[in-house]
Amino acid sequence: MKAMVLRTPRSPLERLNVVDPRPGFGQLLLEVHACGVCRTDLHVVDGELPQAHSPIIPGHEIVATVVQAGAGIEAFAPGDRVGVPWLASTCGVCDYCREGRENLCDRAQFTGCTVDGGYADYAVADQRFCFALPSDTPVSEIAPWLCAGLIGYRALRAAGDARRVGIYGFGAAAHIVAQVARHEGREVFAFTRGDDAAAQHFALSLGAAWAGASDEAPPEMLDAAILFAPVGALVPLALANVVKGGSVVCAGIHMSDIPSFPYALLWGERRVVSVANLTRRDGAEFIALAPKIPIRTHVVEYPMAQANEALTALRNGTISGAAVLTNAARDG
Repeated sequence: MKAMVLRTPRSPLERLNVVDPRPGFGQLLLEVHACGVCRTDLHVVDGELPQAHSPIIPGHEIVATVVQAGAGIEAFAPGDRVGVPWLASTCGVCDYCREGRENLCDRAQFTGCTVDGGYADYAVADQRFCFALPSDTPVSEIAPWLCAGLIGYRALRAAGDARRVGIYGFGAAAHIVAQVARHEGREVFAFTRGDDAAAQHFALSLGAAWAGASDEAPPEMLDAAILFAPVGALVPLALANVVKGGSVVCAGIHMSDIPSFPYALLWGERRVVSVANLTRRDGAEFIALAPKIPIRTHVVEYPMAQANEALTALRNGTISGAAVLTNAARDG
């Protein structure tokens, strides 16, 4: 099959012929139709995640059809549409797994990071960590649900019952979670990189009450802030905009160092928390909720062979919504 392969970190992906994957016990062989391009993919490519393997096929927002079910499959059959998320598998026996906190498992495997992902014609995945997907949503629109949507959903839940929610970094995850927040009757305040008028207009079009630069103060104090931008300097800025008892939720897997800041910014029972990975419960809840809102995913499609171009656009901040790679027209 054809696949976009990262041979070594900090180098472009190469389009190679690789051996077709074969499903093992409990695995599905999947024909990939679309794979979202996530900022975590950039961290993998840029060598910022020490756990990442190389060579590796990136991609963890996979929409696919089951081609073959390996031995021990109970939940899926050939022809089913499934989604493959970032969390590829866990040990199932540690305290975290047994307590329903499988996202913290020390022996977890991650799609497109420690096991091959979806920048390819085919993939294999553990059936236990795949999600059944609705068949009436276009594949490119549903792909960002599988990380941007799930992590955004988990981050919003970490913000508790906050009514005024600030979102720093208005990209793929933010534009989905903003729709969830508005559906729940919350006010959204969007913070963008610099004076990005296009991103601010995009946020307002999705129902944000206000949009401005990340170093601006919102018109009202926030009950919580969610940081999708991997910029540690935003933490003290967000704390300064959060009421006493409020939270700053760091939703990325990687972030630059947080600078020192006065204790007064944290005082008053403000909290800084992180969101790590996802659980299958997050996936089940979000995928059930998304069609009811309904979530409208704004996507920019690229052929699978143009994965490097999509990653560059994401790095440069020129994507409005989410970038998605598709296998709609394979050129062999």
